[in-house]
Order: sequence, then C-alpha cells, then structure tokens
Amino acid sequence: MANKQRNTPPLRQTIKSPCYDSPMSSDPKEELDRGRPLAVDPLARSPSQTEPAFIARPQGAPVYYGFQILSDVVAQGFTFGKITDFEAEPCEEGDAFVVAPDGSRAGLVWKFSSGPGFQQICPLTAERWGVWDVSFALPMTNRDNVRKNLESILPELKIHWQEWRQKYIDK
Repeated sequence: MANKQRNTPPLRQTIKSPCYDSPMSSDPKEELDRGRPLAVDPLARSPSQTEPAFIARPQGAPVYYGFQILSDVVAQGFTFGKITDFEAEPCEEGDAFVVAPDGSRAGLVWKFSSGPGFQQICPLTAERWGVWDVSFALPMTNRDNVRKNLESILPELKIHWQEWRQKYIDK
C-alpha cells in the first residue's frame, strides 16, 4: 500500500532480532518506543488489501520483497537493500539485506561501530543464506559509505553465500 497516496506517516519498524522473536536491547521498552522508518518499496505490490507487500508477499516473491533495493549500491555483483530507512532518519543501527548476483538474499542487522563484527544470528535456510550481525566502520549517511561498508563485509558474506549455494542450489 502506498503511504504517500493516503498522506499517512511513514511506516515505522520496531527493532527486533531478524528471527523476529525478541527485542535486541536489554531494555525492550526502550527499543519498542523508538521505532525507525521503514524503507518500503513504493513499486512493490501486495496481494492483500490491508497489508503491505513486505508482510503479504506475492507467491514466489523473494524474502525481503517490499523493501528498497539500492540499485546504485553494488559491490562485486552484490547489491545492498535497506529495511531501516537510514536516509529518511539518521540511524546508528538498523536492518538491511544483500542481494547476491544470482538474486538470492541474506539479512543484515547492522550497527555503526569502530570495532569489527560479523556473526551469524539466524541460520541458512532454503529461502535465504542467513542473517548476519555486522558492524560498519562508516556511518550510514550517504550511499558511498553504504557501498564501502558493503565492500568491508563481502569477503565473509561470499563464503556464506557459497556455502548456501552448495547446500541448497548445487546439491
């Protein structure tokens, strides 16, 4: 559903783990109170009259359908997609995803941090090649930084993408 057409406020997300079962903060009320704007793809179509496309995906649509893919943020064939709209409102943490050259996807729970970080938080499944908790050295303030942050985690991401392909595609 297009929020712009109805002149309603942007959709906001409640920060939850990518497995969608528990808040990320040690203070759940704090996390629930400070939702973030969602990067909803205005061209995504929902089969539902009442739910947006990212909740009611069309049959056969990939995971993270309904969120924006930044077609100008590509590194070695991998494209960055955003769930948290860090361009609408500055964020130091959020959710995103990566689209591999074959169209498969993995989730990211990212944070701006001076230290390195890359850890699996949801396993590989047939639908996606995991969800990864990652730290980015550069703030998500412009697309050049987003591209550099993507490049910084690509070596690790590519390993897990290949692992997923061997398990689910190349059997």
